Amino acid sequence: MLSILRSLVQEVNSARDLQEALDIIVSRVQKAMNTEVCSVYLLDPATNRYILMATEGLYRKAVGQVSLGYSEGLVGLVGSREEPINLEDAPSHPRYRYFPETGEERFRSFLGVPIIHHRRVLGVLVVQQRESSRCFDEGEEAFLVTVSAQLAGVIAHSEATGAISGLSLTGEEARDVSFNGVPGAPGVAIGTGVVVYPAADLDVVPEKPTEDIEGELKLFKAAVKAVREDIERVAKRLASQLRPEEQALFDVYLRMLGDEALPGEVANKIADGTWAQGALKQVVQQYVRHFEMMDDHYLQERAVDIRDLGRRLLSHLQEGEQKHLVYPERTVLVSEELTPAMLGEVPKGQLVGLVSVKGSSNSHVAILARAMGVPTVMGLVDIPVNQLDGKELVVDGFEGQIFASPSQDLRAFYQAICDEEDELIRGLEALRDKPCETTDGHRVSLLVNTGLMTDVVRSLSHGAEGIGLYRTEVPFMIKDRFPSEQEQREYYREQLEAFAPNPVTMRTLDIGGDKALTYFPINEENPFLGWRGIRVTLDHPEIFLVQVRAMLKASEGLNNLQIMLPMISNISEVEESLHLIYRVYHEVREEGYDIHMPKVGVMVEIPAAVYQIRELADRVDFLSVGSNDLTQYLLAVDRNNPRVAQLYHSYHPAVLQALVRIAQDAHAVGKPVGICGELAGDPGGALLLMAMGYDSLSMNAASLPKVKSVIRSISREWAIQLLEDVLLLDSPHVIKSCVDLALRNAGFGRYLRPGRSSSMAFSEQAVS
Repeated sequence: MLSILRSLVQEVNSARDLQEALDIIVSRVQKAMNTEVCSVYLLDPATNRYILMATEGLYRKAVGQVSLGYSEGLVGLVGSREEPINLEDAPSHPRYRYFPETGEERFRSFLGVPIIHHRRVLGVLVVQQRESSRCFDEGEEAFLVTVSAQLAGVIAHSEATGAISGLSLTGEEARDVSFNGVPGAPGVAIGTGVVVYPAADLDVVPEKPTEDIEGELKLFKAAVKAVREDIERVAKRLASQLRPEEQALFDVYLRMLGDEALPGEVANKIADGTWAQGALKQVVQQYVRHFEMMDDHYLQERAVDIRDLGRRLLSHLQEGEQKHLVYPERTVLVSEELTPAMLGEVPKGQLVGLVSVKGSSNSHVAILARAMGVPTVMGLVDIPVNQLDGKELVVDGFEGQIFASPSQDLRAFYQAICDEEDELIRGLEALRDKPCETTDGHRVSLLVNTGLMTDVVRSLSHGAEGIGLYRTEVPFMIKDRFPSEQEQREYYREQLEAFAPNPVTMRTLDIGGDKALTYFPINEENPFLGWRGIRVTLDHPEIFLVQVRAMLKASEGLNNLQIMLPMISNISEVEESLHLIYRVYHEVREEGYDIHMPKVGVMVEIPAAVYQIRELADRVDFLSVGSNDLTQYLLAVDRNNPRVAQLYHSYHPAVLQALVRIAQDAHAVGKPVGICGELAGDPGGALLLMAMGYDSLSMNAASLPKVKSVIRSISREWAIQLLEDVLLLDSPHVIKSCVDLALRNAGFGRYLRPGRSSSMAFSEQAVS
């Protein structure tokens, strides 16, 4: 059964569209289970009805015509119960619903299993048999459940592809096609999708038509010629080292590149109006599908050759293509996985939104997007990226939602939100030079998280009182080698000078986890629980010592440097780090630099540190909570995994209780404590943290005006009462709702992300 299942999944994966995928499913499952009927019913989101979409055994004319209500018939029962139903005599069941146009009165045995993807019922897979004496056995039921689970993602992806192309399940025009991810950076953007994809990856090549057929044919013929020459050159070079049968493999490649073979089929698709890369992708996938379905192992292996040949051709087609991408005036950048380098390619002022399949709200691209003020949605695991190129998109970074091909009404709805946001930001500019102080006189320092010089400019314009977290890994990540001491010194001096005399807290190099250096790879099965942060730099003191030396020299004459140690899990790491810092301090003083010993602090981001606050505080000058990682480790949720992103919640009771304990224990021994995670930049989160007693809140610059406005408008007593109320609650979602409600009642509803109620109200209005 396993080989049948693997073959089925491969074939369905390479189907051109949803209908072909469904037809393959019913045909192969019927044959594999040796049953008379196999059918697929899909739940249409527009009507909330199950539609017969494909069948093998029922009357074909019923496909697309038969539909059932959400809980109607046995199909509806399977979907609503979300579990298999296995019956010997289906017509005798009280929920049986007979449709004469299907001809199913001949079949008595019934087995239906739900098709579920990410908790959403997509449809029902059904097999039926004529003999009433046959009951599908446990093995058959288990096989059908396995098939359903394996194919759910493929069906969801195919469904989404059709919807983006403008068609619903019923074949009617689809508008306002939405996809849910996770919020990456707040705000709303309306623009044109530009898909950026990794080189020579056929699977992510976007589907695009072309009007320049001659130009595309010319490009493709040049690629074929170049690949042919490459293969001939390699074959010639290796001729003396290979046996004749091994040499023959090169002849196989060259035969596949003949005009009557693969190139001819690609040329035909280009002539039909498909751009060269898309035509190549379609033909290669078709070849691969045929070879993989063959029983002969030798022929199955030819699929690998075809795929390799396709990559070689694509690589030549893509030479220089990415560099010549045309970026519209309002570009929404779309990719399987966004990188900082991709953001830098877009001309200044033209990037309005970001969409990424991988990543979450706390991945570093999302943090960078928030610093830049670019609305972003991450973790869109089911979205067919290659369909979004050139499409008009709405990016809702508040709700983590995108809309493709929006209607005029939806566009107007989101344009109004954009206008309100712009107006709000302008209104908050007057607060820039005013202190962050509650109405009853409690003062909180508002700091910023930075990594680039552009962050500094934006931070100063928003009234930041210093830097709570300077990510020193950024200068390391934009190089192709470790930066020298002098290069680091220049980076650090810029930051220190810009904020002098206010404090600048520099975190020592924090790589590992989701932060990689191309020239210093760390390959681990579980990088977040592996070699990262202080663990790396203590194992490589030559890196740590150079960095600290550069920091100290950069601080000469300014003396506003603070050093912070990341990923501390035990006291010995602090003591070893302090020993190295003091050593460098004395060496730099001996070199003649007039510097002061900077304050040294630790980041509290590992649960072990939560229970050692007093011991840590005895050895350092301050503590700073990294709430992003602390939340990740407390909840055992990889913050970059969109499949569990909904479990990552900063308002989780365990997270709030840990934050309360940290503040209390730090103050009990007289040490200041701040926080530099994303929770500090959320107006509601900032209120709770201020009530807990945090002395400083560090956030991205874009969040600073809203947080300052809220804190200046309430009393600390009011915030403490709110904190006491929410600490009695046991659900992160209820806590968040409670905080949002308190803010709305206090007159700050305009600072909150537009509620889903607004979107729902719009949808209902549009339908009516």
